[in-house]
Amino acid sequence: MRTSEGAGVAPRPGRTLPLLTLAAVPPVLEAAVLAALSFYSASGLAPQATAVWPYDSYHDLRWLLVYHNSWSMFLLGLLAVTAVRGLLSAWMTGLAWPAHTPRPSYRWLIRRNIEVAALATVIISPWAALAVAYSAVALSWYLLASLLPMLVLAPFLARGGVVSRWWRGLPSAALFGWSLLNFLVLTAAGAIMSAVPLWWGVPIAAAAGAANGLLWRSTVAAAAFQAPVRLRRVPVAPLAIVVTMAGSVFAEAGVGIAAGGPGDWRAPVLTEHLEERIPYAVIAIAGHNSSYDGRPAVDPRVERFSYRGLDERERPLPYQPQDTHQSVGSSAALLSQHIDSLQRRTGRPVALLGESEGAMVARMYLERWPESPVDAVIMFSPLTRPGRVYYPPAGYDGWGVVAGWELRLVAALSNLTKEVDSDPDEPFVRSVLADAPFYRNRTLCPVAGVRMIAFLPTVSAVEAPPGEYSRIPTVEVPGLHAFPLDQALVQETVMAFLANEPVDRPRREYRLFQHLGAAWQAPPLAIGLNPIWSANREADPAFSGRICEAQ
Repeated sequence: MRTSEGAGVAPRPGRTLPLLTLAAVPPVLEAAVLAALSFYSASGLAPQATAVWPYDSYHDLRWLLVYHNSWSMFLLGLLAVTAVRGLLSAWMTGLAWPAHTPRPSYRWLIRRNIEVAALATVIISPWAALAVAYSAVALSWYLLASLLPMLVLAPFLARGGVVSRWWRGLPSAALFGWSLLNFLVLTAAGAIMSAVPLWWGVPIAAAAGAANGLLWRSTVAAAAFQAPVRLRRVPVAPLAIVVTMAGSVFAEAGVGIAAGGPGDWRAPVLTEHLEERIPYAVIAIAGHNSSYDGRPAVDPRVERFSYRGLDERERPLPYQPQDTHQSVGSSAALLSQHIDSLQRRTGRPVALLGESEGAMVARMYLERWPESPVDAVIMFSPLTRPGRVYYPPAGYDGWGVVAGWELRLVAALSNLTKEVDSDPDEPFVRSVLADAPFYRNRTLCPVAGVRMIAFLPTVSAVEAPPGEYSRIPTVEVPGLHAFPLDQALVQETVMAFLANEPVDRPRREYRLFQHLGAAWQAPPLAIGLNPIWSANREADPAFSGRICEAQ
């Protein structure tokens, strides 16, 4: 019996219940462990424990790249998850095999699925490392870029554990369809689990696991019963793998462009006169890889912050993109000098307007200089709960050491195509990692005596792990990181805020997008595990789901 797409083909008699049970048990166990630990931020990952290739390997690698603290621990963990993943997938493939079709021996299935598990680890690892980078700097572009190869490679790897010559020809349309459905199921299951109390997630994980079992059955049938393969003589799978591996390099380069890239940032307050009703002098702080040519703002009450500081006449110096790579603390110290200078010159209270990295500099300034002339802060596209993972400096062991070396390799290759080099160990990134407990817990928290507001682009919702993300007023606008689509709304709201009018415009869909991203984030590293963070006084929102709390 043969069909063109494998749809509607039943598994061997008596094997559906064992298949669904086997598919449900690992997600249930993971969900129960996370609930017992109150590990709120990682709850959306559990359904992927028995997902069809490559989502299962993506699940394993994200856990492993975050939770290892030496090369030996990583290598032993890698061998263990590869072997377990290969055995589990072989067992599920055997149970899902359609009736009336000769099935390979379990010895062949075990060998082939361990091979596919090892191959998937190599292919998916750079993308999982990008997901770790995303959790370090909370930039949604990294997360979105890491998901594309999952969708591309899924139909190819799904054939790998089923047929012998899986690398030749195109997968069927059914395989593409089932792989996409698997992605959607995992996204929905992760969203639901992140939105309900932790122990309620256990039965949801069971249902998601059973859905994985049904998807295994349909995927195996589609692979085993595929009609004459298109391009059967062409090694399409290796070509797709090479393209996606190269894509991890170009994706890292593209993230820099998408996040703003090198350029002279011209905020509206720099190009227009402030209204007379606004009582503040304003400092505008651009983001990472920005530059400044020294041109003054139109209004004398407004100045551009320089990452090089002030000249002898207390004017902001021109700077280049590389100057923004210094630590947040160093930038905050230069900002302190600039604030004092502007306040002396104008005699007015100061308002800060920071974009992306600039918002982090403003927030660190408020933390280190609680008594200051600053009365208002506007944060554009602030990094949302960054510092959720860690990797040590080159030459040191510590949590995430292998992830750090993967990111260095990807960055070194991507720098061949970039105007401004990126470095996972640049002082800006290292300062975020060193002060991670503060950033993940306090970035969007109120500061006594300071009016604060955050402009959050819609896409940044997937940056925020499940739980609370802000306790200051927010304006959530459609757009990408540092690229709001409704500039008129932003300008109007900024002027209203600077005129001391109340502003708070949250959007209901923001929470929905936050939950939809929960399945695809890397699990946060527990603050208490990392000795680098041992002296901090912050509670861990990964376990409480709440921010702005001390231990």
